[in-house]
Amino acid sequence: MSANCIESDTEIESWQPPVDEENETRSSAHQRSLDRELLIASREFAVEHRGKSWWHLGSTLAAVLFFAAVAGMTEPLWLRTLASVLTGLTLVRMFILYHDYQHNTILTRSKLAKLILSVYGNLMLTPPSAWKHSHDHHHHHNSKLFGTDLGSFPIMTTANYRKATKLERLSYRIARNPLVILLGYFPVFLYGMCIYTANRDPRRHWDAFTSMLLHFGFIAACIWFSGWVTTAFVFLLPTWIATCLGTYLFYIQHNFPGAKIRDGEEWSYTNAALESSSFLEMGPLMHWMTGNIGYHHVHHLNAKIPFYRLPEAMQALPPLQTPKKTSLKIRDIVRCLQLKFWDEDRDRLITYAELDAA
Repeated sequence: MSANCIESDTEIESWQPPVDEENETRSSAHQRSLDRELLIASREFAVEHRGKSWWHLGSTLAAVLFFAAVAGMTEPLWLRTLASVLTGLTLVRMFILYHDYQHNTILTRSKLAKLILSVYGNLMLTPPSAWKHSHDHHHHHNSKLFGTDLGSFPIMTTANYRKATKLERLSYRIARNPLVILLGYFPVFLYGMCIYTANRDPRRHWDAFTSMLLHFGFIAACIWFSGWVTTAFVFLLPTWIATCLGTYLFYIQHNFPGAKIRDGEEWSYTNAALESSSFLEMGPLMHWMTGNIGYHHVHHLNAKIPFYRLPEAMQALPPLQTPKKTSLKIRDIVRCLQLKFWDEDRDRLITYAELDAA
């Protein structure tokens, strides 16, 4: 090949073969067909077992109340602390039942379930209208490069960050700071789910006011009847654990090494589930405590699959058996928290250090 055709190794690397539009169209059509087949196959598991749903709700509620009762004991301290932690973890599981109910996945049309789960949602600063609005938006726009970040952590491309003003950069750094996760109770739940939502549309999200009233009224009542110490063990510490872990789970499910983010033309619902939603490796106990939300790629493929059938669906459908994984190991937590920007050239999430080096 002569020097007139390609004059350097750089040009060789940058050269791309001409696009065969006909073959590309066929490939896209084939991929859409496979995606459709997978979605259809997943419907087999998008059917609740009503008895199981009631069992999971009843047993989880009983576990929350039992651990909270033990945490309310006067001694010994180690047992109260352990019970308080377990109360927080079972509150996370309770949230998954609330989450599935809001998806109309379990216990639909049950007035009793609606009462129990609505009280839970409001007590835990996730008023039904605000949560459903933001979470439905998240499912339909998961890992899109452009659009609002309603219901998810904001993500900037490296190019957009370089063009941003100092104030925009500061706001972005704060939003993706690990302290937001550690203190999730305040910025994510109290402010994001309630104060901000109520201020934005008070008529539509009137239950945000109800949620704050119930939440702080419950704390005040606990302090009045039991004192600060018992309130801390029974409600404050468990709530902090639940909101902190819940915020981190929400973050890690879409911000991990290997996650893909696409623009409107390249984005698809199925690819967002398989390429941009993680499988969180945990032991059986933590899968129980977190209501199988670690099978997040399966949940994003079909949100109508009840949480207790997610492992069954993954085991039955081959395309779901090779997910992108992460875990709760310290090393993996640090790696996920370090990811801050989407680099379009590298086609991956990168850290502050990688941005500076570039």
